[in-house]
This record gives sequence, structure tokens and C-alpha cells, in this order.
Amino acid sequence: MSRVSEIRYVGYAVTALEEERAFYADVWGLEPVPSDDDMVYFKAQGHDEHHVVRLRAADSKRIDVIALAADSRADVDALHAKVQAARCQIIHAPRDLTAPGGGYGFRFFSPDGLPFEISSDVARGSSREMQRWDGVPQKISHIVLHSPDHQAMVKFFVDVLGFRVSDWLGDFMCFLRCNSAHHRIAILPGPACLNHVAYDMLTVDDMMRGISRLRKKGTDIRWGPGRHTAGNNTFSYFTTPSGFAVEYTSELEEVDFDNHVDQVHVPGPQVMDQWGVGVGGPQTMPHPEPDAGLFQAAEA
Repeated sequence: MSRVSEIRYVGYAVTALEEERAFYADVWGLEPVPSDDDMVYFKAQGHDEHHVVRLRAADSKRIDVIALAADSRADVDALHAKVQAARCQIIHAPRDLTAPGGGYGFRFFSPDGLPFEISSDVARGSSREMQRWDGVPQKISHIVLHSPDHQAMVKFFVDVLGFRVSDWLGDFMCFLRCNSAHHRIAILPGPACLNHVAYDMLTVDDMMRGISRLRKKGTDIRWGPGRHTAGNNTFSYFTTPSGFAVEYTSELEEVDFDNHVDQVHVPGPQVMDQWGVGVGGPQTMPHPEPDAGLFQAAEA
């Protein structure tokens, strides 16, 4: 069955492009990717995905696109047909993509109005073998979204895009996998918007080294360090200059895509954070508000 198989990148519109560019390059630990347009691209050093962040200057901040991967052009076409059948609004049908990295893909609005792209055949970038204590991201780990009807959105990701449920936190947060990683997408109740984007660090030590670098450069931790229960991954949350939440994580659980059995974790302080020693908490994260770009197509 055709399905989404990975995360590619997140495209942001930001009001302070130079500040956001400096954050990802000098603080967060990503590498610039050359381009011939007026947008800014970054890749992660430990993975060959062409880019993981795209930035565009705008009058208001919004999510321009959440880009996901499929394994082949045939999978892209099949997923396009399923998205159409689900009566989602199509931004553009499958076509050759002209953005850096190229590829073949289509764009659509989720039932909530967030813009997505699904693509295959994107050019691969460079990568290197990460070493302990590098303290910079390997790749995107997962994306967490809010939805005004989170149960329906879980059903959309499962029935239309081919994800599978890995775990629930109570009845309000669902963790979804599209490969052997415990989750690549998670969904919470709330207005349609991005909650955060998480980046894999090689080890817990790399996460801690990253926290240290951010603090020295003036970006203090919002919540963490800690370890979640669902996925068993470590976490530390920050915000970018534009106010988008980002996370360093490590040791995300690997599961059997076909046979993993989901469970329900009962919410509680030591379920959200098994260590219980970090600063902050969910209440310190940016307050979710409807994304400014719902059902509005951005630049390709």
C-alpha cells in the first residue's frame, strides 16, 4: 500500500528573516544549502535529506508547507488520488518540482487547512557520520500538530496517508509512525497549527552539549531536559527568534512498523517526564493559535 515514509522539511514564513537565519546557522547547528531563489534553506549534518528547513521573508509568520516523503512516483500518484478522494483541497497536482532538490510531488491542505507536500525523487544531499559530543542535529525526528478535531485528524493520517498509531497519551495525544521510528507525527487538540518540530541528536550527551551551546548563545531552555514515556525519547524545548517551538531529542524508540501494538499511557507528571528534574513544562511552550496561513497557498 502506498504511504508516506518519512519527513522531509518544514517551510516557515517569518517576519525577521536574518534573525531566524542566524539562529539555525549559528545556534541550532544546521548547515546552509545554496539556492538561486530568495528563500533560505538548511540541511542537517547527519542525514542526506536535501534540506530540513526553508525560510521565507513575510509580513506575518505562518507555516508555508510541511513536506513528507513517499518512496516512488507511483506512491505519490496513489497518495494524490487518496487525498483527492478524502475531499482535501489540492494546491497543485503531482508534477516535477522546481525548488532546490527537485523531485516529483503534489501539495494539498489537510482537512484542518495546514499545507502539506508529498514528494519522491528529491536529490540527496551530503551527510557525515556524526560523532559523540558534536551536539548538532542529525535530522528531523518528528513533528507535533494541533487539530480542532484531533480524533478525525488521526484517522486522516492513518486511512489516507498510511500512518499507524503507536501510542496514545490518554485520549488527547496520538503518536503516529510511518517507518520504524516510534513516531514521526503526533497530534494534540487545539487550533490548527504547528506545535513543534523535533530534531534527533546522536546521544543524550549530544542533546546536553546542544543545550549548553544554546544557553551560551542566549537561547535558554523552555522545558527540559527530560524523558517522555511514549517513545521513551529525551527532550529539551526551545523557541526560535520568530517564536516557533523546536526540540532536541535523542533515543527515540524503534518499533516494528507492521507489528507494534499501541497502548494508552495515563497522563501524569512522570509520564510527561520520567526524570522530573528539568525546568518548565508544557505550560511554558508557545500558546497555540490558528496558523495565519490556513487554506492559503504560499510560494512553491
